[in-house]
Amino acid sequence: MCVEERPVLDLLIRIVINAIALVVAAQLIPDIHLKIGPMGVEWLKIAAIALVFALVNTYIKPIVKMLSFPITVLTLGLVAFLINAALFLLVAWVADLLFPGILKIAGFPPKLDGNAVIAAILGSIVISIVSTVLGLVDFGRRAILR
Repeated sequence: MCVEERPVLDLLIRIVINAIALVVAAQLIPDIHLKIGPMGVEWLKIAAIALVFALVNTYIKPIVKMLSFPITVLTLGLVAFLINAALFLLVAWVADLLFPGILKIAGFPPKLDGNAVIAAILGSIVISIVSTVLGLVDFGRRAILR
């Protein structure tokens, strides 16, 4: 069975990678607060947030990146940090709608200020690094299965 026949397994692995990246960002960035309780319901909520994060990155991020391409070229790619931060804030907003209070980025939601944007930028950088490293490990798994 080749990798192309395992889309559900690949989606589950992406969700786990996103969940780990969110937890690491919450541990490293002081203004990102993720309610992490004992195993059980809280971890299922984190998995749901990771699913939302995966959906945002899969469907919304490519559209936003395409629309912002001219600005990205003018800023030599620096606007990508703001795009990632904005999408991370979007995930926090959706998470607050689903599970109030589980994910806060410097008081957002409801308070959006400079601290929230800076924390979101730093958090998105941490999440990108962790996701990339864990994605490389996942790539090794997929290479073995081929």
